[in-house]
Amino acid sequence: MPSLYTEIEIDVPKPQVWRILFQKDRWKYWNTFLYDCDCDRPFTQGQETILSLRRVSGEEPIEFQPIVTLVQQDSCLQWVSTIPGFRNEHVFELQDIGRNRTKYIHQERFSGPLSKMFLPFIRRDEQQGIQRMAWELKHYAERSSQRFRD
Repeated sequence: MPSLYTEIEIDVPKPQVWRILFQKDRWKYWNTFLYDCDCDRPFTQGQETILSLRRVSGEEPIEFQPIVTLVQQDSCLQWVSTIPGFRNEHVFELQDIGRNRTKYIHQERFSGPLSKMFLPFIRRDEQQGIQRMAWELKHYAERSSQRFRD
């Protein structure tokens, strides 16, 4: 199964990183890859949400409606979006790696007969997008945490 992967260490406790990641209505303050299109619809396991993504700056956003497949408090968020012949699963995982440190992992898994056709066209930009989101999350979380310590 083709996939994309990125990880980053964040100098903030896992519950704090989770709050930032899980509150999609606040993504507009730090996230330039994924956008919340329906602030009234929180991430709820088994429910659809409406999101948009922009792989590269200047690109028109692409709206999609994934189904949230897993919500594990302070630990894991997953969703799946599908079109006929193409399935894309996003997995966001947080791991405690020491005192006040969190490893953020973002994976995308692609399947379906059309994945081999689509993936070569989006792979590089999609990989850059998930890496950009990881860096933005790290920067925002650490900056927010620093304000609380000062």
